[in-house]
Amino acid sequence: MDPEELLELIRYRRSIRKYSDKAIDENIIEALTEAGRWAPSAGNKQPLEIIIVDKEEIRQKLAEAAGRQSFIAEAPILFVIAAHWRRTAERYHDRGRTLYCLQDTAAAIQNILLLATAYGLGTCWIGAFNEDMVDEICQLPKGFRSVALIPIGYADRERPEDRGTPPRRKLEEFVYYNKYS
Repeated sequence: MDPEELLELIRYRRSIRKYSDKAIDENIIEALTEAGRWAPSAGNKQPLEIIIVDKEEIRQKLAEAAGRQSFIAEAPILFVIAAHWRRTAERYHDRGRTLYCLQDTAAAIQNILLLATAYGLGTCWIGAFNEDMVDEICQLPKGFRSVALIPIGYADRERPEDRGTPPRRKLEEFVYYNKYS
């Protein structure tokens, strides 16, 4: 892929909160999980766990756990991204449990979001939820923690480009060389 095309895809991705009921091909769902699998991870410990939720009643419960963000349940597929933090903590102890497993899953989430965008799908990275409720709904065992919810589907309206791009800080406002200044 041309680097400029990749940068354009990154700029094009948006959080979508309204989905059609059009089904997503199983091959695309598998490709999205594959994108997550190839994310980097500390010490190659690979703490990523993906729970694919295709049952509406479970998506409804997860939407409730996310402060009643009902759009979460409207998407035909919901990925629950979890970290098997014990896997990373085996090598990196407390830092593996509290930081590296989260960084690793965040890298996987970004891969999934970008590939979904390339397939013409809409997504939204949801971090606002009751973690205990999500862990219980998904029956996550000890040593695991839910990190994000990603509703995935085809947008039921045009993408929000016509509203313009969201404002971004200028590079000179946050990029430094050799030290913070």
